[in-house]
Amino acid sequence: MALLDIQNLRITYDTPDGVVEAVRNVNLQIDKGETLAIVGESGSGKSQTAFATMGLLPHNAQVSGSIKYQGQEIIGLSHEGMNKLRSNEIAMIFQDPMTSLNPYLRISDQMAETLIYNSPDGKRMKKKDAIAECVRMLEAVKIPNAKNRIHLYPHEFSGGMRQRVMIAMSLLCRPKLLIADEPTTALDVTVQARIMDLLVELQEEFHMAIVLITHNLGIVAGSCERTMVMYKGEVMEQGSTVDIFGKPSHPYTQGLLSAVPRLDQDEERLVTLDRSFETQMAEG
Repeated sequence: MALLDIQNLRITYDTPDGVVEAVRNVNLQIDKGETLAIVGESGSGKSQTAFATMGLLPHNAQVSGSIKYQGQEIIGLSHEGMNKLRSNEIAMIFQDPMTSLNPYLRISDQMAETLIYNSPDGKRMKKKDAIAECVRMLEAVKIPNAKNRIHLYPHEFSGGMRQRVMIAMSLLCRPKLLIADEPTTALDVTVQARIMDLLVELQEEFHMAIVLITHNLGIVAGSCERTMVMYKGEVMEQGSTVDIFGKPSHPYTQGLLSAVPRLDQDEERLVTLDRSFETQMAEG
């Protein structure tokens, strides 16, 4: 049985101009310990798929299809049941750590709250013990001098270090599935590589599956076993990362890969996507 099994997922929104279909007929599976990348340009439905899995879509979203976590249907699950899943089974790293962290609270207070109310053993943890565990997790994500820095405010950390704090917070309750939504956005290239190396290392240590959502193809090749390509709410193709990068079958994937700038070519102009395949999509 797959850890996460999504079948025929459809997400729509009612607008003054009519119904907008954000996601259409998405199917995916991820097994324990596996890493799946969901790639595509902005607006392709990557984050919408993740929010549906986390039960975080806005109230005006209409969702149909099936999302099963370890065989349990998530769509239609009660608020209490969804909170339990988010507390102990599924975690998510959001795009911007600066807006995800409360600027008015110290890191210690924000992290400890997670354990005090959502301890892995189901018992309410004392704040002193919670902070000690948070320090251990900050050390696990390689934040130097974690014992002292845990009492700092978010603005006192660099962008890369704030992202490490978010990763540490997401792992406090030992999730079996981690959804990382653009975890390297706004970070420079060297920091991006360190964050991805860290996620791979933590995945092995905590034996969890990872869904990596990104538009950056450069970080996918070395860290993900499978890749799913989305465009305008639909899955264009999915398969092993080696096959997707080496012999893509869909015109959109081919265009997406060819548009990545290469250092070994002296092209004066960047490649743009040929969207002629959209006609076939509309007719099909």
